[in-house]
Amino acid sequence: MKTIVELKDATVQVNNGFDEVKTIRDHVNLTIYEHDYITILGGNGAGKSTVFNVIAGTLMLTGGSISILGEDVTHLPAQKRANYLARVFQDPKMGTAPRMTVAENLLIAKFRGQKRGFVPRRIHHYQEEFEQLVQKTGNGLEKHL
Repeated sequence: MKTIVELKDATVQVNNGFDEVKTIRDHVNLTIYEHDYITILGGNGAGKSTVFNVIAGTLMLTGGSISILGEDVTHLPAQKRANYLARVFQDPKMGTAPRMTVAENLLIAKFRGQKRGFVPRRIHHYQEEFEQLVQKTGNGLEKHL
């Protein structure tokens, strides 16, 4: 089975501002395989968001490693990790441009993490690809492309 995301002995420590180091997560091991559907449960402060922030690169590890699709991304910043993953937040407008169409948002996401210049968007070149993509979700987005 293909490994998608793997955390090995992932440790996160932060300085609380009073010259004290606090360990938020300590030696976390997690392997997510292709086609896995996982849920991370826990109360406030349990570290759920910390795990996602570490994977996304918005919070760096102080120990251990992270790989995505077999590539070590432990020291890559969030913008480089964007080549491998995307996040959907609880607030549906975070990470999207609410005044843009679904197709325009998908076009932004398609090239997220890549160097882009100021060029015409040529969105019609991607219309068929986006139609096929949103049909897979089964939530009627194809009507709003």
